[in-house]
Amino acid sequence: MVDLHLATYFVAVIDHGGITKAAQALYISQPSLSQAIRTLERRLGVTLFDRSGRRLELTDAGARVEVVARRVLADVDRARDRVAAVRELRSGTVDVVTDSMFAVTPLVSIVRDFRTRFNQVAVRILAADGPAGIVNRLRHGEAEIGLIDSAADHSTFTFAPLGTQELVLAAPPSLSVDTTDGALARKSVRSLPLVIDLSDQTMGTQLTDVIGDDARNVVVDCAHPPTVRELVNRGVGATILPRDSVAEQIPGAVAYPMTPPLHHEFGMLVRSGQPSPAAAAFIAVARRTCGAPALVDDDALSTVDATLDADDLG
Repeated sequence: MVDLHLATYFVAVIDHGGITKAAQALYISQPSLSQAIRTLERRLGVTLFDRSGRRLELTDAGARVEVVARRVLADVDRARDRVAAVRELRSGTVDVVTDSMFAVTPLVSIVRDFRTRFNQVAVRILAADGPAGIVNRLRHGEAEIGLIDSAADHSTFTFAPLGTQELVLAAPPSLSVDTTDGALARKSVRSLPLVIDLSDQTMGTQLTDVIGDDARNVVVDCAHPPTVRELVNRGVGATILPRDSVAEQIPGAVAYPMTPPLHHEFGMLVRSGQPSPAAAAFIAVARRTCGAPALVDDDALSTVDATLDADDLG
């Protein structure tokens, strides 16, 4: 890889027509610039300029290197522009849509961390009924980011994975639940009364092992999350929630881990193309809040994320 400083010096010599004027424009000495060009030639193993005449002329090899050098410098400039746009966020709003599965955990922590770093940017949180509702609001431009289960259909969007949640049975204390070493066999759940939303196809696919034949153990099919929580509180049945959400959403319920464990992955969805600076910053913060080790291979997001690593996000 060509050193950026050497690439800058090389292009400056071309643009200014020689070492003397380029050195003046770069505010360095002429001998230092001449040495830098020779260093670049030595590293590349080619002669970049024909020095036989009164004016430096690019060799064929130099012309090829020029194309590469200008492309590298242009890429760096674009990256700097993106980071500057994020650093200079002084106002505006970032719109996020999600459903009840992620509305508390991890969204609350993500918003807290984002506001700590970008306290002049407002966050607007929209509600949706399940993954289909999240995708629908994104498609209609009502929000720019969706916090969603990774199993949902997001083929036309850019997806940034954030992490994994363990799903547990949240049951009222009055419900008799047989466990072994504190864990509940999935097949045992098929005999327990459940209060869940059967219209959520993504969740329904994940819960195949715990829903009985013909959904016989689903005593209430409910698409309204607050009602689901209250029905559990009133002892009508149990539901399935992320472990971290049980204490926050149904504090009176008992959380039973299942065996084998049941997990689902989640992340953030954005429409394809260049996200706004606020959205890119929100996703970068979300990744750190959730401890996500990798980012989707997307230039618009990864450039901001990589360049914010050390300074902008502490």
